[in-house]
Amino acid sequence: MPVDLEIVSPEKLLLSRPVDMVVIPAAEGEMGVLPEHSPMIVLLRGGTIRLYENGQVTERLFVSGGFAEVTPRRVTVLANEATPVEQVSRAEGERRMAAAEAEYAAADKMDVPALDAAMDRIQAARAMVEAAQAA
Repeated sequence: MPVDLEIVSPEKLLLSRPVDMVVIPAAEGEMGVLPEHSPMIVLLRGGTIRLYENGQVTERLFVSGGFAEVTPRRVTVLANEATPVEQVSRAEGERRMAAAEAEYAAADKMDVPALDAAMDRIQAARAMVEAAQAA
């Protein structure tokens, strides 16, 4: 019995299909979801979503962050941005990393939310560069 996967961006539904397993980049670390998984909502960090069918990775998508809702039969990913790994640009990732590092350097060191947001953008940009290299 597969798990139904939906990946949605602010603009549109990007993907909707059953898969044997999906691995998502949860904030706490990579998380594999199989059918009958415990229900939960998780924060996503920048990274790669991997779709598995017949024991093989069939598709990989870069996400810059978002949330995932997991139920026993469905995974719904609400991604800030989702791009097939083959279309991810290393140059764009490096540009984003430089901008996020400059933002972090310029931030008031007493403004913890601003520092956390900048660090999240740095991490997502690093993940984008890594995804581009792996493609």
